[in-house]
Amino acid sequence: METNAYGQGLGAPVPGWEPRPWPEPVLLHGRYVAVEPLGSARYAELFAATCGDDDADLWTYRPIPRPRSLPELWMHLAAHLDDPAMVTFALVPLEGEAAGTAAGIASYMRIEPGHGQVEVAGVLFGRALQRTRAATEAIHLLMRNAFDLGYRRFEWKCDSLNEPSRKAALRLGFVEEGRFRNHTVTQGRNRDTDWFSVTDDEWPAVCAAHEQWLDPANFDDAGRQRTALSVAR
Repeated sequence: METNAYGQGLGAPVPGWEPRPWPEPVLLHGRYVAVEPLGSARYAELFAATCGDDDADLWTYRPIPRPRSLPELWMHLAAHLDDPAMVTFALVPLEGEAAGTAAGIASYMRIEPGHGQVEVAGVLFGRALQRTRAATEAIHLLMRNAFDLGYRRFEWKCDSLNEPSRKAALRLGFVEEGRFRNHTVTQGRNRDTDWFSVTDDEWPAVCAAHEQWLDPANFDDAGRQRTALSVAR
């Protein structure tokens, strides 16, 4: 570890560091999913995919309960688009029962170009997107876009009680960093928040594991995986 004249430890130099570009709402096209800038043309599809009578559990850890009407969801999503600190995407699978229609959303948040930090947040997968290779590829594309822009840190945060989200972060190669206790109040209840990240030096290995898992050769004719991502990683 490098120290200064006072015997104090110093962080590693970051040669030639400059602020990174703000991530634009661009189309990210994969084999199994398209990650496209969110627009109102997709709101009705998202309502059908995530706001059905049996979908209340999808909203347990979100800022609001399940919207009961399209106008209610419309206002929720419109607020995302009106927030200059967010870049929100619709997730459109290219295969399966929901092919060609928006079946989920995800946003870039906590965007700090000066430090090279960005978070994927507000991830919501409808039933048709859950546990699919399209869902995995959607997060991969968002991560790849951020690191291609030169970001140094990509974050994932979730309610500490949201076990599926915790497992997803670890499966995707994120490193668990710790827990912020009494972090927020969500739907009138306390939320402890667990933090995960992938850094730019970790990304090449994580990216390679994602690409190995997403390779069509890793799936049989019925679309079942031959090797789990956690094993590949």
